Amino acid sequence: MTPLFPDMSQNPHVDVPPAQLAATGLVAVILRAEAFIEVALAVVEYRHLGGAWPIFAALFLLPDLGMAGYLVDRRAGALFYNLAHTYVMPALLALSGFMLSADMPCLLALIWAAHIGFDRLAGFGLKYPAAFGATHLGWLGPTGR
Repeated sequence: MTPLFPDMSQNPHVDVPPAQLAATGLVAVILRAEAFIEVALAVVEYRHLGGAWPIFAALFLLPDLGMAGYLVDRRAGALFYNLAHTYVMPALLALSGFMLSADMPCLLALIWAAHIGFDRLAGFGLKYPAAFGATHLGWLGPTGR
Protein backbone atom coordinates (compact mmCIF):
# COMPACT_ATOMS: atom_id res chain seq x y z
CA MET A 1 0.00 0.00 0.00
CA THR A 2 1.32 3.46 -0.89
CA PRO A 3 1.76 5.65 2.19
CA LEU A 4 -0.34 8.79 2.42
CA PHE A 5 2.82 10.95 2.66
CA PRO A 6 5.75 9.12 1.06
CA ASP A 7 9.19 9.83 2.54
CA MET A 8 10.82 11.73 -0.32
CA SER A 9 14.14 11.87 1.56
CA GLN A 10 14.57 8.18 0.62
CA ASN A 11 13.59 8.84 -2.99
CA PRO A 12 16.46 9.13 -5.50
CA HIS A 13 14.36 11.55 -7.57
CA VAL A 14 14.60 14.24 -4.88
CA ASP A 15 17.89 15.31 -6.50
CA VAL A 16 15.99 16.48 -9.59
CA PRO A 17 16.66 20.22 -10.03
CA PRO A 18 13.86 22.16 -8.30
CA ALA A 19 12.97 24.04 -11.49
CA GLN A 20 11.95 20.69 -13.03
CA LEU A 21 9.58 19.97 -10.15
CA ALA A 22 7.75 23.30 -10.26
CA ALA A 23 4.42 23.85 -11.93
CA THR A 24 5.22 25.99 -14.96
CA GLY A 25 3.59 27.48 -18.01
CA LEU A 26 -0.14 27.02 -18.46
CA VAL A 27 -0.35 24.61 -15.52
CA ALA A 28 1.02 27.31 -13.16
CA VAL A 29 -1.40 29.87 -14.60
CA ILE A 30 -4.36 27.52 -14.12
CA LEU A 31 -3.37 26.71 -10.53
CA ARG A 32 -2.98 30.40 -9.65
CA ALA A 33 -6.28 31.27 -11.38
CA GLU A 34 -8.07 28.58 -9.36
CA ALA A 35 -6.54 29.95 -6.16
CA PHE A 36 -7.60 33.51 -7.03
CA ILE A 37 -11.14 32.36 -7.77
CA GLU A 38 -11.30 30.46 -4.47
CA VAL A 39 -10.21 33.53 -2.49
CA ALA A 40 -12.64 35.77 -4.38
CA LEU A 41 -15.59 33.40 -3.97
CA ALA A 42 -14.90 32.85 -0.27
CA VAL A 43 -14.66 36.58 0.42
CA VAL A 44 -17.78 37.40 -1.61
CA GLU A 45 -19.82 34.67 0.12
CA TYR A 46 -18.48 35.73 3.55
CA ARG A 47 -19.71 39.27 2.80
CA HIS A 48 -23.03 37.91 1.50
CA LEU A 49 -23.60 35.96 4.73
CA GLY A 50 -22.85 39.10 6.75
CA GLY A 51 -19.65 37.90 8.37
CA ALA A 52 -17.78 40.34 10.61
CA TRP A 53 -14.51 41.54 9.05
CA PRO A 54 -12.63 41.81 12.37
CA ILE A 55 -13.33 38.09 12.91
CA PHE A 56 -12.18 37.34 9.36
CA ALA A 57 -8.92 39.23 10.01
CA ALA A 58 -8.40 37.62 13.41
CA LEU A 59 -8.88 34.05 12.14
CA PHE A 60 -7.37 34.31 8.66
CA LEU A 61 -3.93 33.01 9.68
CA LEU A 62 -5.25 30.37 12.10
CA PRO A 63 -4.65 27.45 9.67
CA ASP A 64 -0.93 28.24 9.79
CA LEU A 65 -0.86 26.77 13.29
CA GLY A 66 -0.58 23.50 11.38
CA MET A 67 3.09 24.38 10.93
CA ALA A 68 3.60 23.58 14.61
CA GLY A 69 3.95 19.95 13.53
CA TYR A 70 7.38 20.87 12.19
CA LEU A 71 8.47 21.21 15.83
CA VAL A 72 8.20 17.40 15.99
CA ASP A 73 9.72 16.48 12.61
CA ARG A 74 9.22 16.91 8.85
CA ARG A 75 6.71 14.08 8.53
CA ALA A 76 4.49 15.42 11.34
CA GLY A 77 4.94 18.94 9.99
CA ALA A 78 3.80 17.96 6.51
CA LEU A 79 0.87 15.97 7.90
CA PHE A 80 -0.47 18.73 10.16
CA TYR A 81 0.21 21.49 7.64
CA ASN A 82 -1.58 19.54 4.91
CA LEU A 83 -4.57 18.75 7.16
CA ALA A 84 -4.92 22.47 7.82
CA HIS A 85 -4.42 23.39 4.15
CA THR A 86 -6.67 21.02 2.26
CA TYR A 87 -10.09 22.15 1.08
CA VAL A 88 -11.56 18.92 2.48
CA MET A 89 -11.54 20.23 6.05
CA PRO A 90 -13.37 23.55 5.46
CA ALA A 91 -15.77 21.75 3.10
CA LEU A 92 -16.72 19.34 5.90
CA LEU A 93 -17.13 22.26 8.29
CA ALA A 94 -19.36 24.08 5.78
CA LEU A 95 -21.38 20.92 5.21
CA SER A 96 -21.98 20.63 8.95
CA GLY A 97 -23.15 24.25 8.95
CA PHE A 98 -25.59 23.58 6.12
CA MET A 99 -26.92 20.45 7.79
CA LEU A 100 -27.42 22.29 11.08
CA SER A 101 -28.73 25.46 9.42
CA ALA A 102 -26.00 27.34 11.28
CA ASP A 103 -24.13 30.27 9.77
CA MET A 104 -21.08 30.23 12.06
CA PRO A 105 -19.55 26.96 10.76
CA CYS A 106 -20.11 28.22 7.20
CA LEU A 107 -18.45 31.56 7.97
CA LEU A 108 -15.48 29.81 9.58
CA ALA A 109 -15.20 27.49 6.59
CA LEU A 110 -15.15 30.48 4.24
CA ILE A 111 -12.33 32.13 6.21
CA TRP A 112 -10.43 28.84 6.12
CA ALA A 113 -10.98 28.38 2.38
CA ALA A 114 -9.92 31.98 1.71
CA HIS A 115 -6.69 31.33 3.63
CA ILE A 116 -5.95 28.18 1.62
CA GLY A 117 -6.65 29.98 -1.66
CA PHE A 118 -4.44 32.91 -0.63
CA ASP A 119 -1.59 30.55 0.28
CA ARG A 120 -1.90 28.74 -3.05
CA LEU A 121 -2.00 32.06 -4.87
CA ALA A 122 1.25 32.97 -3.10
CA GLY A 123 2.80 29.64 -4.16
CA PHE A 124 2.51 27.74 -0.88
CA GLY A 125 1.25 24.28 -1.66
CA LEU A 126 0.68 21.05 0.19
CA LYS A 127 3.94 19.83 1.74
CA TYR A 128 6.02 16.73 1.14
CA PRO A 129 7.96 15.39 4.16
CA ALA A 130 11.31 15.92 2.41
CA ALA A 131 11.37 19.62 3.30
CA PHE A 132 9.02 22.50 4.08
CA GLY A 133 9.81 23.95 0.64
CA ALA A 134 8.84 20.73 -1.20
CA THR A 135 5.24 21.40 -2.26
CA HIS A 136 2.77 20.16 -4.83
CA LEU A 137 3.19 23.53 -6.58
CA GLY A 138 7.00 23.17 -6.78
CA TRP A 139 9.89 24.09 -4.52
CA LEU A 140 9.88 27.19 -2.33
CA GLY A 141 12.85 29.08 -0.95
CA PRO A 142 16.50 29.21 -1.94
CA THR A 143 16.46 25.74 -3.52
CA GLY A 144 13.59 26.69 -5.80
CA ARG A 145 11.64 29.87 -6.38
